[in-house]
Amino acid sequence: MSTQQRVSRAGLVALLSLLVILLGACGGGNSNTTSARKAPPSQQVFIEPERGIQDLSTFDPALTFDVPSETAIQMVFTGLVSLDKNLVVRPQLASSWTVSPNGLTWTFHLKPNLKFSDGTPLTSMDVAYSLDRALQPAQRSSTAPTYLGLIKDADRLVKGQIRTIIGDSVLTPDPETVVILARQKATYFLNALTYPCSYVVEKKLIDKYGSKWTDHLQEGGGAGPFKVKEYTHNKRIVFVPNPNYYGPKPQLQQVIFPFYRDTDTAYKAYQAGQVDFAIVPSQQVARVRNQPEFHLIPQLWIRYYGMNYLVKPFDSINMRRAFALALNKDELAHAIWKDVPIPTNHIIPLGMPGYNPNLRGPDNTVSTRGNAQLARQYFQKGLQDEGLTSASQLPPITITYPSGNQDQANEIAAAIQMWQNVLGVTVRSEAIDFNKMLDELSNTAGNPHGLQMWAIGWVADYPDPQDWTTLQFDAGSPYNQVNYGQNNSSDHLQQQATQKLLEVADTLPDSNARLQAYQNAEQQLVDDVAWLPITQVRDAYVLRPYVQGFVLNAQLQVPPDDWSQVYISVH
Repeated sequence: MSTQQRVSRAGLVALLSLLVILLGACGGGNSNTTSARKAPPSQQVFIEPERGIQDLSTFDPALTFDVPSETAIQMVFTGLVSLDKNLVVRPQLASSWTVSPNGLTWTFHLKPNLKFSDGTPLTSMDVAYSLDRALQPAQRSSTAPTYLGLIKDADRLVKGQIRTIIGDSVLTPDPETVVILARQKATYFLNALTYPCSYVVEKKLIDKYGSKWTDHLQEGGGAGPFKVKEYTHNKRIVFVPNPNYYGPKPQLQQVIFPFYRDTDTAYKAYQAGQVDFAIVPSQQVARVRNQPEFHLIPQLWIRYYGMNYLVKPFDSINMRRAFALALNKDELAHAIWKDVPIPTNHIIPLGMPGYNPNLRGPDNTVSTRGNAQLARQYFQKGLQDEGLTSASQLPPITITYPSGNQDQANEIAAAIQMWQNVLGVTVRSEAIDFNKMLDELSNTAGNPHGLQMWAIGWVADYPDPQDWTTLQFDAGSPYNQVNYGQNNSSDHLQQQATQKLLEVADTLPDSNARLQAYQNAEQQLVDDVAWLPITQVRDAYVLRPYVQGFVLNAQLQVPPDDWSQVYISVH
């Protein structure tokens, strides 16, 4: 394997060790697959609710950008590589790969006799088609230009300057070989290829049904461990094993994803025996914490507030720091979330390569309790920046957040009260549908009329600090929704210097130097309040004791091959 891959794995083993220890201590699921007697096939049904949504935002791998959709997509589709339960890159459709000495030519060798779920052979041309399709301008994918952006000429294809990258930077010398040319050397290239927009889709089904092809996945479409038996919009998805799956076959005969609009309703369904898995609302944690079905899993997931640098008053760094330091994150985590999440000032979460234990908040301390006195000082400077003399002169301020989680609503209410108490500022809240929220965020990048302030979370796409830094804050990134660097604030030149530092870090061949560069940039991003981090999520969930082998990784996903370990025991 390449030097980059060996470095990546070594870094993950060392730097994710704390997360692995925590997973073992807290329990990652019912992993004992040998002591429990398996129930008959008719009982091999697992019901896992999709919560906080009315329906998937998309079932198309090229278009997905949210966790609920990705969860369903990973049941049906796979790509060249994936992340395992320890977030290490592993082969999927590819059996092996090599990289040229200059780091620009990646050669993937496919596993033999691959097939889609309908039995159609899957070859290197299907891989090439899927990568090219995701980048086609007509797809208007918000993710492919980012996660496939390292492919040479991907940017030109997205802009419509070339017709295809097949035969240009994606080559198929034979049916079992794919060669991808990269535009630059990047340690995280394989990690980026684990994102769903690189997954392989069946051209025959798309040609037959066009934009409605994902409503016909009963006929084929993917090569993952399951296929769709039924998809009833706004109700549920029923999966059954894919008989042509190239990996270890699932033991479950059905997996059902019913849709629930909020976490509380899904949890009540668990209590009523209607589902086998549920996130535990914070007010219920103390009641079930000591029960064997309860699990508390650290996640590579930061919940944060964003502030649009193009919308007043958040064009002022002093105002942003005032809002940040007025919040007591410890109190929010304790009073609202019952100490399930971890209060944080970090953008790169605990358990990630590049995590900086010495990172300091905007008050130059490691405290997460806020600093009311300094917040007021920054607020007065912020008013001066805006040419104002009192809080009453501020423009109306609204924080937007996704509906469907009462704990989230309670947190927002508590934060609003803290801003009122410390700064004398009145903030209004607005809860909107999760999918609408994502659309609004997509429209906020580069938009002075976009969202003003919002609460959202980011879950690691892959275990590399680039996913948390350059991807979120670089110029031109669709995820730079706060408009860091691309604004007219007094410190925009410093922001742009940080963006350049991130771009250099992406290309550094030395692992230690690279991680240090990301840490330096993260400290500046925190000083600038590029995000206002609130907590790092620990997932509190309950799982039926008879569900054996079900283990979520730190992305809240079950890796494709791990579904073969899941079964229902006699109960």
